Amino acid sequence: MTAHRFDPTILREYDIRGIVGKTLHPADARAIGRSFGTRVARGGGRRVALGYDGRLSSPGLQEACVEGLRAAGIDVVRIGLCATPMLYFAVYELNADGGIMITGSHNPPDYNGFKMMLGKKPFYGADIQQLGEISASGDVASGSGSISEHSIKDAYVARVLRDVRQGRKLRVVWDTGHGAVGVSIRDVVSRLPGEHTVLFERVDGTFPAHHPDPTVEANLEDLKREVRQRKADLGIAFDGDGDRIGAVDGQGRILWGDQLLAIWARDVLRERPGATIIADVKASQVLFDEIAAAGGKPLMWKTGHSLIKIKMAEIGSPLAGEMSGHVFFADRWYGFDDALYAGVRLLDVLATSDKSLAQMRDELPQPVNTPELRFDCAEERKFKVVDEVKARLKKAGADFSDIDGVRVSTPDGWWLLRASNTQAVLVARCEARDDAGLERLKGAVKAALAASGVEMPENPSAGH
Repeated sequence: MTAHRFDPTILREYDIRGIVGKTLHPADARAIGRSFGTRVARGGGRRVALGYDGRLSSPGLQEACVEGLRAAGIDVVRIGLCATPMLYFAVYELNADGGIMITGSHNPPDYNGFKMMLGKKPFYGADIQQLGEISASGDVASGSGSISEHSIKDAYVARVLRDVRQGRKLRVVWDTGHGAVGVSIRDVVSRLPGEHTVLFERVDGTFPAHHPDPTVEANLEDLKREVRQRKADLGIAFDGDGDRIGAVDGQGRILWGDQLLAIWARDVLRERPGATIIADVKASQVLFDEIAAAGGKPLMWKTGHSLIKIKMAEIGSPLAGEMSGHVFFADRWYGFDDALYAGVRLLDVLATSDKSLAQMRDELPQPVNTPELRFDCAEERKFKVVDEVKARLKKAGADFSDIDGVRVSTPDGWWLLRASNTQAVLVARCEARDDAGLERLKGAVKAALAASGVEMPENPSAGH
C-alpha cells in the first residue's frame, strides 16, 4: 500500500470521526482497515468483527474498510447493521481478535467514524495516533484475508434478556430516534413482561424525528409527551449507535446520568456490598454520597468511556457511568457500555421495587447545578489554562481534585474546569445547595479563567 495521510482532525482520543466527503473518505476507511489490520496481525491475531450503523454513508465505508482489513491478511466477520454494543458483544461471542464499528454516534447525519476494540480492550489515545503513523509510513502487513457474514442479533437478544428478574409489569415507552438500536429493540421488548411502545424504530440515517442524542433535553420532547399520554411508568431513549442512555420518569421528568447511576448502584451494591462504583468528574456529589450510603466505595475518575472501561477492569468494579449517559455494567455483563442492556436493568430495578422511578428520583437530594458549560479555547492553549488554574489553586491551599482537570470543593459546593479531549473547548460545571451558592461558584470559575486571560462567555453552550 502506498502511504496514506489522514486529515489530523479525525484521529480523536476515543475514536476516529469526521465529516463524510470533507475530512473522511472511503480511502480513509480503506487505510483504517489496513493499518488496524496490521496492528492485529502483528499482535498474532487473525479475525476481526465488523459492524456498521444506520448512517447513509456507513455501508460504503464498510466496504472500503473490509478491503483494507483483507489486504492486511485479516479474516473479516461482517456483523452487518447493528448498534455499537452489539459489535462489542460479537467480539466476545465470536472470540475475535478485534472489532471495528463504523458509526457517527450522536453526531449530525453528515458525520461518520470508527470505534475499535483490540482483543477485548478499548482502542484509544496513542493506539489511534499509531494508526496514523502506520498509514503514513506505508509499513503495513500484506495478505489475503477471507470474508464471512454472521448474524449476531439472536444471540445478543438472548444474552440481554438472560438476567431479567420477574417482578411487576411496567408500561414503558422506548425512543430509538431512528438509530441503530432499532435493529434489536423489537426482539427485546416483545419478550419483556409489561406493555411496551417503541417510537421511531425504523433505522434512518437522516434522523427525521429528532437528533439522536438523549443528553439534550429538546431531543426527549417526543418521549416525554408519549409517556404522559400513555400514563407510562417511564421512558427510555438512546443515542444514534446505542451506547448512551437517557430516561424520563412517569411525570416526564428527565433523570440525568448520575441520577440513574445512583439507582443502579443501590441495586448492584445489595448483592455486592463494599464494591467500588466509578463515576466521572462531572457527576454530582449526590451520586458519590449515595454510593457511600449504600455501602459502596465511590471512585471519581476521568471522563472518557475508554478510560473508565480500563479503570473498571483494573480494579474489578461492577458498575460505572458518565454524565454523558455511557453506563458500564460488569455485574452480570461484560463491562462495556450498552444502553439497551442498561435500560433492561433499569426495568429490573423498578419491577422488583414497590417504588416508581419518579419516587426514586424525588428521594435523591436535589442540588442546583449548571449543565456542562462548554466554550471555545484554542487546542494548544486549553490544557495550559487548566494547568495555570491548578497552580494558583495549589498556591492558595484550595481543596481540589486534579484527576481530570480541577474539581474544587468549597462550602457552597463544587466547581469543575477541564479541557475536552476531543474538541478545542474548555468544559466547566458547578453544583451548589442553593441558587446564591451557585452564582458564587460560577463567579469563582470566571475569576479563575480571567487570571489566565480567558473570558467565560455570558451564555456558553450547554449540554449534559
